[in-house]
Amino acid sequence: MKFMRDLFIRLQSIGKALMLPIAVLPAAALLLRLGAPDVLDIPFITKAGGAVFDNLALIFSIGIGVGLAKDSNGAAGLAGAIGYLILTSALKTIDETLNMSVLAGIVSGIEAGVIYNRYHKVKLPEYLGFFGGRRFVLIVTALVSIILAAIFGVIWGPCQAFIHSVGEWIIGAGALGTFVYGVLNRLLIPVGLHHILNSFIWFVFGEYTNPVTGAVVTGDLNRFFAGDPSAGMFMAGFFPMMMFGMPAVALAMYHAAKPENRAKIGGVLASVAFTSFLTGITEPIEFMFMFLAPALYVVHAVLTGLSLAVTYSLGVLDGFGFSAGFIDYVIDWGLATKPELIIIIGAVVFALYYGIFSWAIRYFDIPTIGRYDEDMPADDAPANMSDLSQLILQGLGGNSNLTEIANCATRLRCTVRDLSLVDNEGLKRIKEVRGVLVAGNAVQVVVGLKAEQIADEILAIRGSKG
Repeated sequence: MKFMRDLFIRLQSIGKALMLPIAVLPAAALLLRLGAPDVLDIPFITKAGGAVFDNLALIFSIGIGVGLAKDSNGAAGLAGAIGYLILTSALKTIDETLNMSVLAGIVSGIEAGVIYNRYHKVKLPEYLGFFGGRRFVLIVTALVSIILAAIFGVIWGPCQAFIHSVGEWIIGAGALGTFVYGVLNRLLIPVGLHHILNSFIWFVFGEYTNPVTGAVVTGDLNRFFAGDPSAGMFMAGFFPMMMFGMPAVALAMYHAAKPENRAKIGGVLASVAFTSFLTGITEPIEFMFMFLAPALYVVHAVLTGLSLAVTYSLGVLDGFGFSAGFIDYVIDWGLATKPELIIIIGAVVFALYYGIFSWAIRYFDIPTIGRYDEDMPADDAPANMSDLSQLILQGLGGNSNLTEIANCATRLRCTVRDLSLVDNEGLKRIKEVRGVLVAGNAVQVVVGLKAEQIADEILAIRGSKG
């Protein structure tokens, strides 16, 4: 049990670290599309965006290294880059046909982060003192990367063939493959491990060779922006769910609330619904019901899978640099296949979500926001970000109980010493908190797009207290 708990925490930290390099994709995709011939036709802007996608593996090695480092130090990122360059160069020397693609960046980033956390404070004898501390991390990373290159030089051939065959199977499975991926993607959201699954689907599975440059790119997202006409099957189906399905859930919750409470919750629900529609960030809505009604969340996962399967079956292909919101929908219209059908499918998805959630909330008496006065968010919201951060820190058991805090797009990822000191109910009563997830000594607090600011505030508070 302890092994599984430790594994879960480590996987969570990798999922969190993946968010840092992924965060650069929206800007790169925007540049890539704005400079395209069918938009502004400015080649240097397209090249600027393409530079990110062309060097995605290197960016992952740097971003994951920094993301895994306990103090987010840049030395871990530099170590990740060194590890990646050594690993890939040595592999090519062993066998020109070996290509780890983005996986080489992920492996190098994890390697750098782990080594940094272990050795960044190491002290060497005085005559070697210059090479101690963070410099020692770079040296160890280089040595480990040589060893990894030798290992992968032997084992990566069969691994590469296996991953290629798995990718081909998933792609060849068509509607079934998209359905399974859609379901798993949502089911992994509560534990924050969906980023790991996404990394394989978006950046590893499937291969496309650019007919002009000869460059080989892998993964559904990479291939879509490289111009692969068959890419986008694992992304298109998220648009109906995120732009229409989640706003329908928010509307269902609003109509299921007591009439006298609707004015109080209307602003909150409208905000999270618009966020989902515009940007494709769905977690603030999902955390409003995933723990209140787990079975209903499973239904949501199945509906997501069906959305992916239906869009693929109808020949719809689309992609995104960040998520399946209206911004990406408009920007990537020119690269998409049959994007107009997403609106029609979305209307059906909206009706399905609204009907199912309206019925289930009332029939099973699910205590969604506004249905019961005691579950209403507090009116005395914190006056500023610092006060909010103080409240959350107190709910986590105070400064002495918190051993680690980081964030992804919408949630705080914390590790605590004593779980019994965490006030789950108190955290949930904070107006800005959308949900709390506990696994072992790992606690996730869903706070929406303010997650990074709150994490920084808490780190500042902890620093000021020594």
